[in-house]
Amino acid sequence: MERRYSDMTIEELRREIGELTDKARKAEQMGMVNEYAVYERKIIMAKSYMLNPADFKAGEEYQIEGDPAHNFKIIYMNGTFAWGYRTNERGEKVSEEEEEALPISMFGEKVN
Repeated sequence: MERRYSDMTIEELRREIGELTDKARKAEQMGMVNEYAVYERKIIMAKSYMLNPADFKAGEEYQIEGDPAHNFKIIYMNGTFAWGYRTNERGEKVSEEEEEALPISMFGEKVN
């Protein structure tokens, strides 16, 4: 039975990320694109539980890892997820859709 990331210690999370990274590498080598994507998402989630959500605040804007064309403006936090919207280099909202949620481990440097 798998344990929830929220129940794991930092060391257990590191070990889990290492195992997931190995599985992702093998899936990529075997050309299993969907399986690789699942492992990558699990890695992102596990990394989020190694961060302190209190370090991320509503109104702040962060670079998005893997998406250099956009930043992310936080409206509110819910656990390890930040809810908000993507912005362009001028800080303008890039979509009229409802806000989206991103795991906090997807954030790079603070923009503000």
